[in-house]
Amino acid sequence: MTNVGAALLGMLLLVAGAHASTGATVLAPGYGQLAFTPPAAGSYSLPALGDAVDGRVLDRDARQWHLHDVLDGKLVLMGFIYTHCPDVNGCPLASYVMKQVQERLVNDAQLRDQVRLISLSFDPDLDTPEAMKAYSRHFRREDFDWRFLTTNSETDLLPILQGYGQFRQKVYDEDGSYAGSMSHLLRVYLIDRDKQIRNIYSAGFLHADTVVNDLRTLLLTQD
Repeated sequence: MTNVGAALLGMLLLVAGAHASTGATVLAPGYGQLAFTPPAAGSYSLPALGDAVDGRVLDRDARQWHLHDVLDGKLVLMGFIYTHCPDVNGCPLASYVMKQVQERLVNDAQLRDQVRLISLSFDPDLDTPEAMKAYSRHFRREDFDWRFLTTNSETDLLPILQGYGQFRQKVYDEDGSYAGSMSHLLRVYLIDRDKQIRNIYSAGFLHADTVVNDLRTLLLTQD
């Protein structure tokens, strides 16, 4: 990630963190207080929505993995992002909310070792393992399980995007070169230990309170 990208990201996080106290207008509810009290964990069900598909990925140290191996054995919250996304209600929102989830779970004896966070880039051209490692330093704690992944190529990435129904369209300059930006829909996936998708959060529904509540529900109903 460039220095400009890092600075922009830091600014967005500061704006988001100050939202509650300043009254700044931010469209996505994930940056503010939850507007309702969620039902008690375990009092509702999260039906399976489909299989979490496999694919070839790279971690931030450029080691090759199958995505199913990264998912294995944990309740997973996985968001598709690209590190230089300029939309405050897009990828920065996903990373911000996931960071809030991390902060809530790190001291939760019941959940912390049961949950893994995954940020998976859909821009293999610019989001190299080195770029993902640099980006992860803004979010990841050493004492929590948060993986930052990318892919080696579009060939490896596209079957994953198709399998999860993740829309993403690159923007090109007039000369046909990649402009470094994309049109995409924000989607963050809750995946159970059986690699079943149990919820899909969009920008309007992604909030740390509801995510943690859903994780508690899965822990109660899957055990």
